Amino acid sequence: MARTIWKGSLSFGLVNVPVGVYPATQDKSIHFNQFERGTSDRIRYKKVNERTGKEVEAANIVKGVDLGGGEYVILDEDELAAAEPERSRYIEITDFVSLNEIDPVYFNTTYYLAPEGETAGKAYALLRQAMQDSGKVAVATFVMRNKEYLVAIRPEADVLALETMYFADEVRSPVDELPNLPDSEQPSEREVKMAELLIESMEGSWDPSRYHDTHRQKIEALIEEKRQGRTIVATAPVPASSKVVDLMAALSASIKAQSGTAKPAARKSAVGAKAPAKRAPAKVSTPKKVAKAPVAKTPRRKAS
Repeated sequence: MARTIWKGSLSFGLVNVPVGVYPATQDKSIHFNQFERGTSDRIRYKKVNERTGKEVEAANIVKGVDLGGGEYVILDEDELAAAEPERSRYIEITDFVSLNEIDPVYFNTTYYLAPEGETAGKAYALLRQAMQDSGKVAVATFVMRNKEYLVAIRPEADVLALETMYFADEVRSPVDELPNLPDSEQPSEREVKMAELLIESMEGSWDPSRYHDTHRQKIEALIEEKRQGRTIVATAPVPASSKVVDLMAALSASIKAQSGTAKPAARKSAVGAKAPAKRAPAKVSTPKKVAKAPVAKTPRRKAS
């Protein structure tokens, strides 16, 4: 059961809907602790003075901002507290806009809004249905954990979802900051048509259950094998081809490969380059007695 991380009211006009904010996602990344090799001793981190090397207590630590050139502005907790946003129990809707007007780059983290209390259900359902029928999402601001957020609230089939967003000055301009963006170089009409045919041959319906974190699955399998005391023998991956092929030839070959072939669960494709070869499966052997399961290191792959 998800736990609420904020409670307050969703307000638009003179209408207030008591709501709670709940996480919509969960991190399933595998988190490791650190140990000294050959022991079960955990590695711990300490905050030390870089000049003296002595550990510093939390009460004696203040925050500073680096201005460059060895110059810092030091701020204590009281000064930072004076600048904190005023605590509020309201998510204040300021605008209703079309979802397609918001570039997805502005979205950060997704939460769910749920009605709080018996009387909030009707107003909550009314707002969700009205937003769904009008095709609009709400833009609002609110304060959570001493931080002010810009958010978009969008209706889903059964719930209102809240997306925290980046402010405009937090989104980088690709034209100003990225090198080698194509400007004057335009593809030919024939190349565009071929690319469109390839896209059409790969069309499908969005099904998130088709995609899996294969790296996490391999780590979980490795952990289970080692837990059972088995020896893991890793083989070196086959290096990917770096041969540059003709763009039109690559498009044509890709379209031919798609025709009459069932789509895999997940596909990664690159136009103009061959797909990397699959890594050979690890060989697993089960010895009779294993004190500690050694792991053969995979040699580093040289850069092309």
